[in-house]
Amino acid sequence: MISSTPVSDRERRSRNIARPHLPADGLITDQEVMPAEYTPASFDPLSTEQIANTICETFERQPLVSMTHEIPRFEGSGLYALYYRGVSVDLYLPIASLQIPVYAGQALSSNSTTGERVRERYPLHSRLKQHRLSIMEGGLPISEFRFRALLLPDVHADLGENALRVGYTPVWNSKLTGFGSKEQGAATRKSKKSKWDTVHDGRRRTHGGVVHDIGKLAMESKAHIAQQVNSYEELPWPHPATDTYLDLDTP
Repeated sequence: MISSTPVSDRERRSRNIARPHLPADGLITDQEVMPAEYTPASFDPLSTEQIANTICETFERQPLVSMTHEIPRFEGSGLYALYYRGVSVDLYLPIASLQIPVYAGQALSSNSTTGERVRERYPLHSRLKQHRLSIMEGGLPISEFRFRALLLPDVHADLGENALRVGYTPVWNSKLTGFGSKEQGAATRKSKKSKWDTVHDGRRRTHGGVVHDIGKLAMESKAHIAQQVNSYEELPWPHPATDTYLDLDTP
């Protein structure tokens, strides 16, 4: 016999909680179904990878600084990268509006071989000054290049540089190598011309002769840059929405 005892509002609410609500079509939505297998996401804020990603994200929020004029001297060591932001060098046009650097490097406060402190008070500034001269001597328009820099402890600068090199594979680090090299004595002067100097000839240094095919280097670099653009969105840190520019008017 079916009881006709009235059901109280409290009991009705209790029954509604115990019994899942079904949509009008009688189907349970995906959000209401527990997957057969489930593992929570893992996050270690102090992992090497996470620290490197944080460094790169912070680094890319720094302003892009004009290299047209001499860079005012500043103390300290850290991470830096060079960017093309022009219209006249066809090879680099595909990355002129992206966060892909043409070169990434670091300037350390300690000698990586001996661990001794470097006497230079301005290691990061000195590297940027050297690179500015190399770009101009290589026949490239210095007004179309920018740099980005961040003062960092050596260990973090090393992590950041490695992440930028692995993530972006900058063309001057990977294909047109030799840009960051220094001429240091007779042995170096007798070595073969670097790939960078072959494509951007003009630096005031001596070489053992041209051994690279300039046409082949240009073609390989063009293909490399196209691949960089295709994989641009695959990095584990977000790109800034817009760039901040800083023009140095110091003559």
